[in-house]
Amino acid sequence: MRILLVEDEKKMSSFIERGLKEEGFVVDTAFDGEAGWDYAHTNDYDLVILDLMLPKMNGIAVCAKIREKGLRVPVLMLTARDAVEDKVKGLDAGADDYLTKPFAFDELLARIRALLRRPRTLEQEVVLSAADVKLDLLTRRVWVAEREVSLSQKEFALLEFLLRKKDEVVSRAQIAEHVWDLHFDPMSNTIDVFINFLRKKIDAGRDKSLIETVRGAGYRFLAA
Repeated sequence: MRILLVEDEKKMSSFIERGLKEEGFVVDTAFDGEAGWDYAHTNDYDLVILDLMLPKMNGIAVCAKIREKGLRVPVLMLTARDAVEDKVKGLDAGADDYLTKPFAFDELLARIRALLRRPRTLEQEVVLSAADVKLDLLTRRVWVAEREVSLSQKEFALLEFLLRKKDEVVSRAQIAEHVWDLHFDPMSNTIDVFINFLRKKIDAGRDKSLIETVRGAGYRFLAA
């Protein structure tokens, strides 16, 4: 899953980003409100972590613009302030939850998990599946024909993205953006390496891989 972190305190931003990446999330980071808004409305995120006090555009303004744009992405607001009026302003602007600094990273993770469990729409899935492959987003477990397989964090993220786009051709640039981050070089061979890792784990005993290479275009996960 992909998270946008908008936090101008560099040490705090680095701490949160490192912890989230260790948990398997893809993280894009912005250090001011204008950059955060640019990222939020031009990319697809599963969650936005938004500091209240930001240069150029404060967190409440960014959150309000996200909602005005019609984006349903969950927003978790961070602030060093714990005044009731600040919390009310943030929630009224469209934030889904509020966390006051300083906080324990475990609490941040718990709040993220709680927000990700809330469906954005009635159709949002918790379990993704295609062919005989099933992926549970909450427990982060994967089964192939009822056999559980162990995936690394990047393998899991790659499979999640392919399943979300099943039967669609996805480019290397799309994979790089959603499974790694905005700074990843899509021309490196890392994507090919991880595609091969994934194939070895989900294609055992098959005559044909579920992950089809579309020459000159990218990859496609075959739903059947």
